[in-house]
Amino acid sequence: MSNKFQDSGFATRAIRAGQSRTHENEHSEPIFLTSSYVFDSAEQAAARFAGEETGNIYSRFTNPTVRAFEERLAALEGAQCAVGTSSGMSAILSTFMGLLASGDHIVSSRSIFGTTRVLFDKYLAKFGLQTDYVPLTDLAAWEAAIKPETKALFLETPSNPLNEIADIRALSALAKSHGCLLIVDNCFCTPALQKPLALGADIVIHSATKFIDGQGRCIGGAVVGDAERVGEEVYGFLRTAGPTMSAFNAWTFLKGLETLELRMNAHSSSALALAQWLTEQPQVAKVYYAGLPDHPGHQLAAEQQSAFGGIIAFELKGGQSAAWSLINSTKMLSITANLGDSKTTITHPATTTHGRLSTEAKLEAGITPGLVRLSVGLESVEDIKTDLLRGLKAL
Repeated sequence: MSNKFQDSGFATRAIRAGQSRTHENEHSEPIFLTSSYVFDSAEQAAARFAGEETGNIYSRFTNPTVRAFEERLAALEGAQCAVGTSSGMSAILSTFMGLLASGDHIVSSRSIFGTTRVLFDKYLAKFGLQTDYVPLTDLAAWEAAIKPETKALFLETPSNPLNEIADIRALSALAKSHGCLLIVDNCFCTPALQKPLALGADIVIHSATKFIDGQGRCIGGAVVGDAERVGEEVYGFLRTAGPTMSAFNAWTFLKGLETLELRMNAHSSSALALAQWLTEQPQVAKVYYAGLPDHPGHQLAAEQQSAFGGIIAFELKGGQSAAWSLINSTKMLSITANLGDSKTTITHPATTTHGRLSTEAKLEAGITPGLVRLSVGLESVEDIKTDLLRGLKAL
């Protein structure tokens, strides 16, 4: 990673880090839409393939636009390096395939994205990787689940979608005492609001599709961490297996990073106002947002994060029929399972993002039939309230 802007402020790194101008002296970062690169000689080609000389080889694993995104994201997370991937899920896959082996064991929070759990239970299990699940906030349960063969602790904080908050420092100390890696999915906060590596995490996972893009345009992911585990092992898996980030998507994410801090603060401000308003609505049984003082993780979130993020979950009285009625009554909000968009999105987790989980697994994770998830966008807060009120009145 280039350290040219390592002592600069977050906003400066988000705009300047990672750029390397070509002989054309362009101001905006270029997009290198090429599959391969021309070598000066057979000797140079051999040296690059052998790893004896740095430089571009093939865009499955070397591309200047992707590299610019990786260097910028690493600078924002305070990491040695980052590896861009084709999606957030491929970032998780690349991490575990690159770092773990058959017979290894993972301890995961049970409050994770539904597809991540399917990846662990259905696919990684085929290769001899076993996973046990524990409550995110129960440190004793984490410790009790660790076995001699445990190699990694995995979690999302805040969790999807209930905004549970994990104590990253405490889990880092636990992981280190047992020789495990602590892997944190930082999708909901991004480095604009939370830096897990500074709190003791070893590796950070991102779905760049979400807030890093910020406008719902492209699919991508990233693994962030040190030069050895991420820069060699995870990168080595990507080089061979090819879950590669496209150059165009990397360029889009570069532009997203430029405004990330501004957007995350705006998302957080609007989400807090909406969460407070939702607690006053008689049709709402409970609101899950760490920015509310009565949320169990409020104080910890205030210590670990600079703001509380843009995701709200709330439980409606009346179960699934009430949730679907509210969602179907909205006119402006987008009914989609994506999040982190400038447009506010609304979804029913039990039948979408967590729909492939068993009933038991859903209930363990707090995914009830009446739960609704809101990813608060950048529209007028009053207009979002008006659209939600249309649905609430229909109940």
